Amino acid sequence: MMAAAFFSMPRITRLAWHVWRRNLEVFIRTWKVNFFPPFVEAFLYLLAIGVGLGTYVKEINGIPYVNFIAPSILAIAVMNSAFFECTYGSYVRMYYQKAFDAMIATPLSIEDVIAGELLWGATKSVMYVVIMLGVLSLFGVVALPLALLVIPVAFLGGLLFAALAMCFTAITPSIDALNYPSFLFITPMSLFSGTFFPLTLLPAAFQYIALALLPLTHIVAIFRMLSLPAVSWTLLLHLGWLLSGTAMLCVVSINLMRRRLII
Repeated sequence: MMAAAFFSMPRITRLAWHVWRRNLEVFIRTWKVNFFPPFVEAFLYLLAIGVGLGTYVKEINGIPYVNFIAPSILAIAVMNSAFFECTYGSYVRMYYQKAFDAMIATPLSIEDVIAGELLWGATKSVMYVVIMLGVLSLFGVVALPLALLVIPVAFLGGLLFAALAMCFTAITPSIDALNYPSFLFITPMSLFSGTFFPLTLLPAAFQYIALALLPLTHIVAIFRMLSLPAVSWTLLLHLGWLLSGTAMLCVVSINLMRRRLII
């Protein structure tokens, strides 16, 4: 009975966009601080891993190593920006700033507030990917214009990680406890999702786990197909996994947060 409640369809209205706009306005006020990290992050990844490690690892499956990791840099940006925005950022707005309480006191429902938070997390992923894609294109390590298709996929991936993050935010007892999913789930996923070496190098059991349980695996695969380019029919399988996973997690995260805020 309780499990069914977590999968019940939440009632979301267009008022959720007000929450999204509120977060955007706050973001714009500090745009200099917010837009600087993705510029530097893309450059540092290329320099430290692409060029540094690439000196020893020339190619992977005939692909220059720096070109191989470029899509991974974008995928990790999608994961980190959405996840940390909807864990630490949302927790601060909920618990310390009391922004959620203030918004719920208006005609906004709990579902609208959380949906707006999820949309904002996905939007932030898109922003970071656009900036980093520009940096990577200057270095000529992504294939334009096909690589531009990573932008809509970034929104979908960002929405998935925002929803996943909100699930943790809904059940964490304190902001310090958010370190556990960060270090025990996000960090390992950034290493074992086909990011810096092919997934096929892992034991078969780990490959199945990565494909079945790690969302980043599918985002990396799609980004790599679009950025190299090397599109195949498996792109549809990865996209199907992301669509179904995003839909499920969005429903669960909204219901979990509703339960927490009501209690």
